[in-house]
Order: sequence, then structure tokens, then C-alpha cells
Amino acid sequence: MFQYEFMRYAFLASTFIAITCGVVGVYVVARSYAFLAHTLSEIGFAGAAFAVFIGIAPLWGMLLFTLLGAISVGELSMHSDQKESSISAISALFIGLGVLFLAISGSNSRYATNILFGSIIGVDRQGVTQLVILSVIVLLMILLLQRSLNFDSFDHIGAAAHGIHTGFVGIVFLVAMAMSVAIGAQIVGSLLVFILLTLPSSTARYIGKTIPAMIGWSIGFALIGVWAGLYLGFITNWPVTFFIATIEVVIYLVTYMVHVIKHR
Repeated sequence: MFQYEFMRYAFLASTFIAITCGVVGVYVVARSYAFLAHTLSEIGFAGAAFAVFIGIAPLWGMLLFTLLGAISVGELSMHSDQKESSISAISALFIGLGVLFLAISGSNSRYATNILFGSIIGVDRQGVTQLVILSVIVLLMILLLQRSLNFDSFDHIGAAAHGIHTGFVGIVFLVAMAMSVAIGAQIVGSLLVFILLTLPSSTARYIGKTIPAMIGWSIGFALIGVWAGLYLGFITNWPVTFFIATIEVVIYLVTYMVHVIKHR
């Protein structure tokens, strides 16, 4: 398997993607941003389609749209009384824009499939380098802000009472989450990138008793999903995204059932 260059690139890229999504996902779940992560994945689809339309790499279009979307939608979700309805409306708008950009760009269905579901054969040396650099940037952002982010994510009222600038922390995290969506979508696609941002971390909360433990378990589950998904996709020629999604769901359900049984 590793004799093929594209598989080596795919495993390297997916490793950094899993680590990034595993770390960020713990805070996504803690801050109840799962719905926002799903919305950003749909905004990312529009961004990737826009990039195809103007002739640049889909990654940069996704970054542009998810960064703008994270700030605007994040602010809307915090200040709107109808936040679910408002975010749903924005999500629908961007899905429509994505379809429009693909239609007027004249691209064939392969582009739409790659954007929505990812493509392991499309990851080349330059793409891996870009993903690694972006992943390191996201991880550094989380590391530099980790103490305040931990406090704000798990005890928002206490953080505000202790003088932590929760607004600034929230904005920085939204940027990190937007970048994680754009990064993760390169392997699992914009349609299902929220899986890596929510399921491993949701599973980790049943096992980890501390924040570092939750982060460790989340990264581990994310790595299991992408590595096993890539291997199974290679030997079966089935979509990698299917295997990643199935593996993460199975791990979550098994962990949840064990948790329920132990606490009866």
C-alpha cells in the first residue's frame, strides 16, 4: 500500500487532520458548536465551488468562506434569539451558492464529488505541505490560548467572572474551527467533515476524566478512523469517507452503550 506515493501522502495528511480535528473537536463539543461545525462544512462547500469557478485550489476557497462564515455565523448564534433558524437559513443559502458556482463553472460531477466527499488521490506533495502547515498553525493557536480556552469552554460564567476576555477567546476559537473544517474536508469532504470534529470528541467525553485525557482519547479515535478508513478504502476501492464515518459511529455507539451499562 505504501509503495504508492498518493497513499503515503494521504496517510500523512490524514494524520495531521485527525490530530487537529481531535484537539479542536473537544472544544467544539464542550461549547455546543456541533451544529455550527455542520453549518461551516456546508459553507466550505460553497467556498470550494467558488474556488473551482475562479480557477484556484479548493482549499483556499474553503478557507476564505469558512473564516468569514465562522465569524458571522458565530456572532449570529450568540446574539440571535432565533439562532437555529437563522443558521439554517444561512446554511441553505450557501448550499445553493455552491451548486450555482459549480454549474456556472462548467465543472463535471467529479469536482462536486471530490468537494463533497473528499479524494485521497488528489493529495499531492504541495497539498500535504499546505495541510501540515495549516494544521500546525491551528494547534499553535489552541496551545497558546489553551488555559483561557479550557476555562471559557467548560465554565463560561466562571471565566467571565475571573476577567477572561471570553469574546476574544471565542473569536480565536471560531477561526481555529473554521481552519479545521477547511483542512479536514480535504480527506473526508465538506459534507462529512463535521464527523471528525464531533464524534471522536463526543466519544472521548465518556472516557476521559480530564481535559488532557479527553484530548488524547479524541485524537486516538480520530486517528483510528482515518487510518482504518484509508486502509479499507484501499483494499476494497470503496469510498474512504464511508469507512471513516462508519468506524467513528461504531466506536461512539459501543462506548455509549458501555457507559450506560456501567451507570445503571
